[in-house]
Amino acid sequence: MGDYQYDNQTVNGFILSSIFWGVIGIVIGLWISIQMWAPSWNIAPFFTFGRLRVVHTNSLGFGLGIGAIFGVFYYIVMRLTKRPLLFPKLARFHLYLFNAAITLAVLSLFAGMNQSLEYAELEWPLDIGVVILWVIFAVNVFGTIIKRKEEQMYISLWYIIATVVAVAVLYIVNNLAVPAGLFKSYSLYAGINSANVQWWYGHNVVGFIFTTPLLAMFYYFLPKSTGLPIFSHRLSIIAFWSIVFGYLWTGAHHLVYTPVPDWIQTLAIAFSLFLIGPSWGSVVNGFYTVAPDWSKMRTNYLTKFFIFGITFYGLQTVQGPTQAIRVVSQLIHFTDWVPGHVHMGTMGWVTMTVAASVYYIIPKIYKTDIYSVKIADTHFYLVLIGQLIFSVTMWITGIQQGALWKAVNADGTLKYTFMEGLVKNYPFWQMRTVGGLIFTVGMLFFIYNIYMTMRRGTSPAGSRAEGVV
Repeated sequence: MGDYQYDNQTVNGFILSSIFWGVIGIVIGLWISIQMWAPSWNIAPFFTFGRLRVVHTNSLGFGLGIGAIFGVFYYIVMRLTKRPLLFPKLARFHLYLFNAAITLAVLSLFAGMNQSLEYAELEWPLDIGVVILWVIFAVNVFGTIIKRKEEQMYISLWYIIATVVAVAVLYIVNNLAVPAGLFKSYSLYAGINSANVQWWYGHNVVGFIFTTPLLAMFYYFLPKSTGLPIFSHRLSIIAFWSIVFGYLWTGAHHLVYTPVPDWIQTLAIAFSLFLIGPSWGSVVNGFYTVAPDWSKMRTNYLTKFFIFGITFYGLQTVQGPTQAIRVVSQLIHFTDWVPGHVHMGTMGWVTMTVAASVYYIIPKIYKTDIYSVKIADTHFYLVLIGQLIFSVTMWITGIQQGALWKAVNADGTLKYTFMEGLVKNYPFWQMRTVGGLIFTVGMLFFIYNIYMTMRRGTSPAGSRAEGVV
């Protein structure tokens, strides 16, 4: 028992902010999926596909993803270190600055201000704001860990440390630029160097936003929600160091069959295949944690979120390295297969794990129980079905696109025109929208459940250190 209070208000603020930006990102995602088969939904100039897509990726990746990371990490760090945040007022300022930065980012992208770098579209003034946000976060996280009252560092803290360090290095290096005015800058890199640095960043920032943070949540909340100890702490540590070592070498697998030197491509492919091992180390750890009592999948509503989430993570970490292999890449590169792969991760692994973490945290900090387990179950099955329809239709479309683009006549001319190939995509694009709509309805059930849980609880002004956290 301690004589301090956890800063639940800041945690709550980040969680609510992430949900808000998540709603915007998901609705825009549904909109742009319709634009693919109904061009009239492109409303110039601000609501065209080109503008909306980057708002979609940034509001979900940085608004929902980073917002949830900030809030959940603060929650986890305080409890694993058994002390309050080192700088609680700084954390509250961090919350306000975060929402201001995301608001400006969304407005700038709607206005067409764009560096044209994947996941790094923001112009240089906002890049500086992102760095300030991350430094504030790092100071509070590292300071609290250094001043911890619990000597042993559980695996989740290691994943948190890796996230903070890796994202800082990746973001700063890739966004080095020469300003050419208040709203325009040009990358410090050019040509092949620009492509290589961009995809070193592009692949790995996804890894260190959608992989290591989610594993930190998974390793903390799965044992807490089930009451079952993690199967192997040793396995979790081995998987951690392996994934941190291997991940940062894989970016060039996005550049197969480009002018990037072959040895760089081969190195990226080799490390991509290597990553199957440490990724599945965590998958196996999750399965064996629940193995002593699989009835938890029926009796504990959170268990299925975490287990299906880690299953999708495992499938994604086989699919990703496989599509890096040259013979596979030559068929599916530049096709819908690739976003299908990404969305299995974001809609399956990421969304399920974040939602389950929020389901755990909100009743704790509001000192109540979840409003409705039935609604949570409905949420689970809707996002599961929606995600599968969404991802599988894109995989089918991707294989079809690759095959049609490569088909040639006996004289070497293309067998299908661009329009013939395009028309064949429409039924699958429409099914993708149906899947996205089902997924969106599922997330509305989630939001309603969280809202009603908050209404029945007490204000999360702070809670004293509990014996069970």
